[in-house]
Amino acid sequence: MLFLACLGGMVFQLLSIPIPWMLGPLVFVLIGQFFLRNLAWPHALRNSGMVLVGITIGQAFVVDVFLESNVAELIIYLVVLNISLLVFAFMLARLTQRWTGQSFMNALVCSIPGGLSQIIMFAVEQKNIDVAQVTYFHVIRVLAVVILIPFIISPHATESPTVPFVFTDVPALVMLVGVCVIGVPLAAFLRVPTPYILGPVIVVMVLKIYGVDLPVLPTTLQQLAQLCIGAYIGLLLKPHMLKLSPKVLIAGVLNAALLLLITYIGALLLMQALPIHFATAFLATAPGGLDQMGILAAAVGASVSFVTLFQLVRIFFIFFVAMPIVQMMNRKALNTKNASRLFNG
Repeated sequence: MLFLACLGGMVFQLLSIPIPWMLGPLVFVLIGQFFLRNLAWPHALRNSGMVLVGITIGQAFVVDVFLESNVAELIIYLVVLNISLLVFAFMLARLTQRWTGQSFMNALVCSIPGGLSQIIMFAVEQKNIDVAQVTYFHVIRVLAVVILIPFIISPHATESPTVPFVFTDVPALVMLVGVCVIGVPLAAFLRVPTPYILGPVIVVMVLKIYGVDLPVLPTTLQQLAQLCIGAYIGLLLKPHMLKLSPKVLIAGVLNAALLLLITYIGALLLMQALPIHFATAFLATAPGGLDQMGILAAAVGASVSFVTLFQLVRIFFIFFVAMPIVQMMNRKALNTKNASRLFNG
C-alpha cells in the first residue's frame, strides 16, 4: 500500500494537480482498495503525519495576527458562523429525514460536520443511531472536502516557499519531533480534541513564546505528512458502505455538497468582513478536520493562524455545544418512545 500511495503522489505531481502528495495517495488508495484486498494503513503512520502537521501549524501560527485584529469582532464572526452552521445542519437533517425515511436524530448526527472519529464514537454510544449510515455520510463529507477544496482554492493560492532538507538540521529536528510527541499524551489527558495535532501545536507555540530557536520543518517532511494522512483518508470509504440503499447513498453526496455550498457562501461573506484572502476564508469555514485544513492552509500559502483558530473554535463548538444538545434531544426522544410503548402495552 505504501507503494500505491507513493505512486499516487508522484503521478499527481507530474500532472501538476494541487496538493499532489495528499490527493495522489488518497485517490490511488481509494480506487485501489476496490480491486486489491486487505489494504491497511497503520494508525502509527497516520498519527505520525498528524504530529508533523501539528508542528507545521505551530510554526506557522502567528499570534500577532490576532493582536492586530479586533478581537471582539473576531469572536462575533466565530459565534455567528458556528450558530449558522448548526442551524443549517438541523435544516439539512430535516431534508435528509424526509428523503431517506430515517429518524430525525439519525439524520442530524449524519449532518453535523464534526470530527470523523469523534462523531462515529458518539453514534456508537447512542441507542437509536445507525452507525453505518453515519459513517458513510461523514466519510463522503471528508472525501468531498479534501478532494474538491484544493481545486476550488488553487486559483486563489500562493505558492508556499520550499524548505530544503539539510542534514545538519537532523539532530534539531529529531529533538523537536521528540518533544512534540511528548505533548500528545498530555493533550489527551487534558481531553483536548485531536491531541496528535493540538499537542504538538501547543508545544511549538510555548517554545516560540520562550524564544527557543526551532528548525523549520523541511518540505519533504511536510509532503510525508500529507502522504500519511491522504492514504489514511483513502481507506475510509469501504466497499461494503456502497451496499446502503440508493436513497442513502445519494443523500450522503447531496449532504456533503450542500455543506460545501453553505461554507463557500460563508467564506465569501467572511472575506467582506475581514481583510483575508479567499483561500484563508474558505479553509477557515470548510467542514473538514483540523488536520486536513491545516495541511491545505500550509500548502497553498493561506493564513494558518486564521484557519487553525476558526477550525478549532468550530471543533469546540460542535463537541461542547452541538453534541450535548443532540444527546439531550436523543435522550428525550428515547424516553418519549419508551413511555409510548408502556402506554400502548
